[in-house]
Amino acid sequence: MKYIILVPDGMADYPLAQLNGKSPLEAADTPNMDFLAKCGQVGRLRSVPEGMSPASDVANMSILGYNPKVYYTGRGPIEAVNLGLDLEEGDIAFRCNFVSLNNRMLVDYSAGHITTKEASTLIKYLNQKLATEELRFYAGVSYRNLMILKNANPELINIKCFPPHDILGKKFEQYLPRGKGVNYIISLMQESQKLLCGHEVNLVRLDLKENPADMIWLWGQGKRPNLPSFKEKYGLKGNVISAVDLIKGLGKILGLEPINVVGATGYYDTNYKGKAQAAINALKKEDFVFLHVEAPDEAGHNGDLREKILAIERFDYYIVGKIVASFRRRRNFRILVLPDHYTPLSLKTHTSRPVPFVIFGKDIYGEGRLGFNEKEAAKSKLYFESGEQLMRFFLS
Repeated sequence: MKYIILVPDGMADYPLAQLNGKSPLEAADTPNMDFLAKCGQVGRLRSVPEGMSPASDVANMSILGYNPKVYYTGRGPIEAVNLGLDLEEGDIAFRCNFVSLNNRMLVDYSAGHITTKEASTLIKYLNQKLATEELRFYAGVSYRNLMILKNANPELINIKCFPPHDILGKKFEQYLPRGKGVNYIISLMQESQKLLCGHEVNLVRLDLKENPADMIWLWGQGKRPNLPSFKEKYGLKGNVISAVDLIKGLGKILGLEPINVVGATGYYDTNYKGKAQAAINALKKEDFVFLHVEAPDEAGHNGDLREKILAIERFDYYIVGKIVASFRRRRNFRILVLPDHYTPLSLKTHTSRPVPFVIFGKDIYGEGRLGFNEKEAAKSKLYFESGEQLMRFFLS
C-alpha cells in the first residue's frame, strides 16, 4: 500500500468580495482536486490544537500524526536538525529572519526574499562581528536562518517572541521579545541593525530597488526535540519533499528521509514538476511520501491574490494531476490533500480555523462533492479534532 500526503501550505482562505464571495481555492481552476473530492471523502481537520499558535511547525507536526502539545519544543531546533546541527542539552536554537524596516515599521519578513547566496554572505559577516564560543549564526535557505546559543540562559525558552510575518506594517519596537533575559536577545537584534546598514549586499539590493536586510529578527526558540520515529508510531518508512528547512528537519526527526529537488525554492517559482516526479520515484521504493509546497502561504503573507490563485492552480496541475495520473490505475494507494492552516489574504498571517481535506484511493468511497474547497468541506460530517486521528483514519 502506498500513502501520499500533499500539503499546499496556507492554501485555505476566506471568501473575498473581489471574487464574488468565493475563496481563492473556490475561484481557482482545480480539476484534479475537484475530481478527488467527487470520488473521495472530504472533511475538516483541526490541525492546530486549542491554545497553540497556528504556525506551520505546529500544524505540520499535527498533520504527520504527532500531538504538538506533547512533542513541540519550538521551530528553531526543528530547522537545526535539517542543517545537521546537533543540539546539546542546554542549547537553544532561534529562527533568525532577515527583515526590512521603514520608518520604524517592519515592512518585509523576508528582506525581499533575499537570495540564499546573499543571506549566506550576511550570516558570515554577522559571525565575524558577533559570534562567540556560546553564540553562532547558521545560514539556511533565503531569509530563513538560525542562531544557536550554547549553555543558554534557560529562561530564554519561555520568552515571548513574535513571528515577523505577523507584524507587517507595525512598529517593530512594540513587538521586540518580552520576558526574563530578553535584554541580551534584543541587544543582538539592535546590534545587527547597526552592522547591516551599509553592507555591500544591502547597497546592491537598494540599487536594484529590492528590500534590504535591515535587521535580524529572532523568534521560534526551542530545545532539541525528542519524538518517536514514524516507523515506530505508524509502521511505515518514507520521505518528505519540501524546500523548507522546517519540513525537512521534521522529516529527519521522524526518520522520513528528505529528498532535495533541484529548483525547489520555497517561493512562487518552485519546481512543481520536479517535486511530483520525486514523489513518484520515491514511492517505487518506499510506502509513504509527505510532499509540501510553500508557495500559497507566501502569497497569503504577501497579500497577493493573483499569485495565490496561480500557486493553487500550479499545485493542482503539476503535482496533484501528475501524481493522480501516475497512480490512478493502481488499487494499492491513498492520497490525502490538505493545507496545514489558513493564511487569509485579508490578514496576511495564519489562523487556527479547521482546514479542509480530501482523501482518495483504496476503500475510500466517493460522496459526489461538487469540488474541493472550504465551503464543501464545511458541509461534511467528517471531522477530526487532531492530526493523529486523521492519520490513523488515513492509514487504516
